[in-house]
Amino acid sequence: MKNIFVFGADEFNLSLMRSLESAQDYCFHELYQYHEVKTGKEFPVRALYEGAVARLKNYPGCVDAIVGYLDFPVSTMLPLLCQTFSLPSPSFEAVLKCEHKYWSRLEQRRVIPEYIPDFCAVNPFKDDYQQQITLDYPFWLKPVKAVLSHLGFMVRNDSELDMAIAEIRKKIYCFAKPFNYLLEFTDLPDHVAAIDGYHCIAEAIISRGQQCTLEGYVFDGNLCVYGAIDSIREGEHGSSFSRYQYPSSIPQPVQDKMVAVTERFLTSIGFDNGPFNIEYYWEKESNHIWLLEINTRISKSHSPLFRNVDGLPNHLVMLDLALGNRPVFPHRQGLYRYSAKFMWRTHADATVSRVPTEQEVQAVTRRIAGTEIQLHVHEGMRLSELNYQDSYSYEIATVFIGGDSEQELLHKYQDVQQALPLELVPLP
Repeated sequence: MKNIFVFGADEFNLSLMRSLESAQDYCFHELYQYHEVKTGKEFPVRALYEGAVARLKNYPGCVDAIVGYLDFPVSTMLPLLCQTFSLPSPSFEAVLKCEHKYWSRLEQRRVIPEYIPDFCAVNPFKDDYQQQITLDYPFWLKPVKAVLSHLGFMVRNDSELDMAIAEIRKKIYCFAKPFNYLLEFTDLPDHVAAIDGYHCIAEAIISRGQQCTLEGYVFDGNLCVYGAIDSIREGEHGSSFSRYQYPSSIPQPVQDKMVAVTERFLTSIGFDNGPFNIEYYWEKESNHIWLLEINTRISKSHSPLFRNVDGLPNHLVMLDLALGNRPVFPHRQGLYRYSAKFMWRTHADATVSRVPTEQEVQAVTRRIAGTEIQLHVHEGMRLSELNYQDSYSYEIATVFIGGDSEQELLHKYQDVQQALPLELVPLP
């Protein structure tokens, strides 16, 4: 049996991993549970790192793999832990060259400049923040480290810039402080070391086209992309994810170009022996692609989509790589031709007056085939109490759906929304 330690384990993803045929040879250990990593207002990264090292060193058996499917701080800490125990992983520096938004753009400008927007670093705590910005309005302003578009703002004028800076100053610490602790584990180039977690990056607008995410991996220097997923957005600025849908509707030649650009970049930074997902925009009129960002992990949001369409969740890729094996992922062997993750959102704060019981949720999923529902709210809470939301909406539930057409997915989602007794009371 292979001893596999899961950093940030939750029952939903553990069940997907246990469903794999190869899992009969695995013994999964919860290095940390999800709530220990992600549900607080801050990330206790020092305690997590030191505790993880101690637990792994004190384990009486063999540590065969350490895995995680969560974003920061898990994705950033995994290469440090794997390095300590001589396990397969991308290097910490290669991971930072993807996850540190400013450093990543610098590396991208060196290798693939034609596919990235203009950008500049911004210190939000200096009075001259407006003079630091070399871009014309409008632009996006976001921390160099955050997740789920947290503290990301569309800035169209001086007034919106002032409001964004004020909000960032109040809340950036929750990512900046733990990120800075992890940056101490490597020697950064001077021009990168000066831009720590308390900084932001301003970027020109590239989000006018169709968004697509490639899921893939690099093993022994060879890149493989095994799926492309459309990201459909909503909201005033088109910044809030509405759903992820698989397979992508973007033409194959465009996907092939995205793969080629991805390979150029990841090869240049020495990223190897790890999974990734990378986000692009495609402008149909000009047939141009823009690279948005790179994540150094599988997307757990995509896992049920791959299972529904291809037959297995992409956890297979994560586990194989962590054990030093080349993944062999199936293609179109699932129950459905299409699958989506719907993010049920509202765009104004409210009080949750009614949530469905577990029995009511199960009744809906039994009636509407191919659906799974995850609620993010509880009765009596305000939506503004939810952690790490984007700047313009609140995600109140997640609905995974499989179907044989896009129309069927949309109809099933509408049925789920109408059937679930979830009630919100707008604030006065």
